[in-house]
Amino acid sequence: MGLILPTLPQETTPSWAAVSSASTTGGANPVGTRDGRPVADLAQTCRRAEELGAGALWACDHLFWHEPVIECLTALTVAATATRDVTLGSCVLQLPLRAPGAVAKQAASIQLLSEGRLVLGVGVGSHEGEYDQAAADFHARGHRLDDGIGELRRSWATGLAPDGDATRYRQLPVPPEIPVWVGGSSEAALRRAAHLADGWIPLFVGVDDYEVAIERLAKEADLAGRASDAVVPSIVLFVSVGDDRDRAVQKGTGWMSSLYRIPPKAFARHLVAGDARHIAREIRRYEDAGARHVAIYVTDDEPLDQFGAIMAELGTPAPSPVPSTQPVPATSAEEPA
Repeated sequence: MGLILPTLPQETTPSWAAVSSASTTGGANPVGTRDGRPVADLAQTCRRAEELGAGALWACDHLFWHEPVIECLTALTVAATATRDVTLGSCVLQLPLRAPGAVAKQAASIQLLSEGRLVLGVGVGSHEGEYDQAAADFHARGHRLDDGIGELRRSWATGLAPDGDATRYRQLPVPPEIPVWVGGSSEAALRRAAHLADGWIPLFVGVDDYEVAIERLAKEADLAGRASDAVVPSIVLFVSVGDDRDRAVQKGTGWMSSLYRIPPKAFARHLVAGDARHIAREIRRYEDAGARHVAIYVTDDEPLDQFGAIMAELGTPAPSPVPSTQPVPATSAEEPA
């Protein structure tokens, strides 16, 4: 079980976002501002999540967004200093918006300093406007992601130039192995995960469709010459905990609507809402369908109470890291997104 960190607040203004929010609202202390020390607040959230039984802490990624967002790898660096055992993951970093060599160095540094706890989740994203702001080609993002994953692995493993020649310009020290997971629920994302990655972490997939997708993932891995269980299947679940299910649905879909700027009704079928016992049962259904890791995205700026209630229902005794993976062969995805 993992928790998505609250780095994209929708209903309150944390201390790290107060200045930028004040500039847009016209006040020095906007309604909902939480006073505190930004690093200490985030670190405390990470520590408490680990105490509640989280096996992983995940950070989302947007370079350009309509609300304040903490940069993904920066948030994970704070999490690394605040925790001891949990896995640290990006869910997911939009690699085509960045230079892969720079990402490789950032990820290697986190992996070294966290003593091997990083999982680098990568994906293509779906917001063309964000690509425009980053001066990146939205329509080439699938190919750029495929190439970028190869560049990451080359940077970490050998320090060789792209043509294979030894060079004095290398990325050292070489980090412990960094698993690469692929996000996205499309067919292309699934194939990319099966061919190039160590894990697959989609969102917005119903449990019945997810079970079918896991079977496809195993078949695609086999076609790529890999073991059928070479890729860790995981899932991101948006949840809203409340004894009154209707109110939980209303609150959760409203929060998601603010996050994505899409009408709330669009998220009703993608939200797991109800009391903690109901949500725990739904999580078990995904595990029965084949999920080896579930990342919980609580639709609230303060997720710990809801996460703790879910963990209590699940009866998870202690944090456990995400499953290990098998080496990825030198191959490429057949059809980029």
